[in-house]
Amino acid sequence: MSLPMFPVSRREMLSRSGVGFGILGLSSLLAEESRSAQTSRDPMIPKSPHFPARAKHVIFLFMNGGPSHVDTFDPKPELKTQEGKPGKGGKYMPSPFTFKKYGESGIDVSEIFPHVSKHVDDLCILRGMHTTTPNHEPGLLMMNSGAQQPIRPCLGSWVNYGLGTENQNLPGFVVLCPGKPVVGPALWGNSFLPGIFQGTHINNSKIDPKQVIGHISNKHLSGTSQRRVLDLLQVMNRRHLEAREQDQHLEARIQSLEIAYRMQSEAQVAFDVSRETESTQQAYGPGQFANGCLIARRLVERGVRMVQIYYGSGQPWDAHGNIMDHKRDAGKSDQAIAALINDLKHRGLLDETLIIWGGEFGRTPTAQGAKGRNHHNTGFTTWLAGGGVKGGHIHGATDELGVNAVENRMDVHDLHATILHLMGLDHTNLTYRYSGRDFRLTDVHGNVAHDIIA
Repeated sequence: MSLPMFPVSRREMLSRSGVGFGILGLSSLLAEESRSAQTSRDPMIPKSPHFPARAKHVIFLFMNGGPSHVDTFDPKPELKTQEGKPGKGGKYMPSPFTFKKYGESGIDVSEIFPHVSKHVDDLCILRGMHTTTPNHEPGLLMMNSGAQQPIRPCLGSWVNYGLGTENQNLPGFVVLCPGKPVVGPALWGNSFLPGIFQGTHINNSKIDPKQVIGHISNKHLSGTSQRRVLDLLQVMNRRHLEAREQDQHLEARIQSLEIAYRMQSEAQVAFDVSRETESTQQAYGPGQFANGCLIARRLVERGVRMVQIYYGSGQPWDAHGNIMDHKRDAGKSDQAIAALINDLKHRGLLDETLIIWGGEFGRTPTAQGAKGRNHHNTGFTTWLAGGGVKGGHIHGATDELGVNAVENRMDVHDLHATILHLMGLDHTNLTYRYSGRDFRLTDVHGNVAHDIIA
């Protein structure tokens, strides 16, 4: 083998080697700096609650469109007596569905929920709910963010801001929604909270576990190589961030790059319901909502803080033309909800998982047209299960015709305050300073319903 034309001297060789070792050392230091910064600044690291929590996770089953209380969980036999007589917005119309008492608690449930009715002793039914407006857009925003305008962070964002999440390889707040409700992404938005707290929206109308979150896998680099590239990139980003006064968008990008890398190892598995036994899949039943419920269970058992499942795209429970449509929608969700309750219970997760069922408001006890019901906000029903609430319990009541909440009335701020309380958070102390003032989910309102806590 011939010698090189310009041989390297011993001094030059030592100099080059020294620089090379220095570069290796710098690479190691940069990786350490990146991981140290990530650990110290990651807002999703689990945080201690204000006081001992009854629930660690939330699953919000959102029946967008507005289910009728008098046709589901709040029977009103007086409507039969008043049938055809004029009331607010139309003539009184009794429910076409029969009610029957179930469980040791003897609570009445509509025939359209034959599976959920078997778990009525796990339900805490809030019959005294009311809200500020009977219109979808402000109603949806109010129920999700405590404000009628799309300028406030949603419940899930506040929960993750206050508590972080237990699994750093998955988002802390996941939203399963096929398409979008009337308002859309503002319902799971972070608003002025840091971007990392925004809900991760998954369209569950047709989930392919290999592509459930697009562009998350790198086909060209190994995990080790990706980690080295990301460490260097994150150090550069953070140094850039430190040179700026404040840039929430850059901070969110830094954090999203990190969680996207970590999600490669667990996200696709968590969303793959085919890994469940055949008997479990059959228990939940077919359909996108059923898959959403099963995915929700898989996510909370992996430490995700909050999962919200929208029943469908648009406003499917919006039964203006025919209240019999409720039988269709209940039929597509009843089995899955019951299976979720049962599955969580058997896995020892129901006590630490708060399930919420409801929509943005209810529907009128009077008829709209011949067989429909209009929007109704002065009295409706939401129910809770697990997560430290009393099972087989009714809290609140509407009047004998179901028009107004009259006993143990709860508005949306009260509901939010109670949810946060069950998660170990004092709603008056969960604040974020923005534009010169401290904001909170419940604004200046909200009272915890201590009577429903077990």
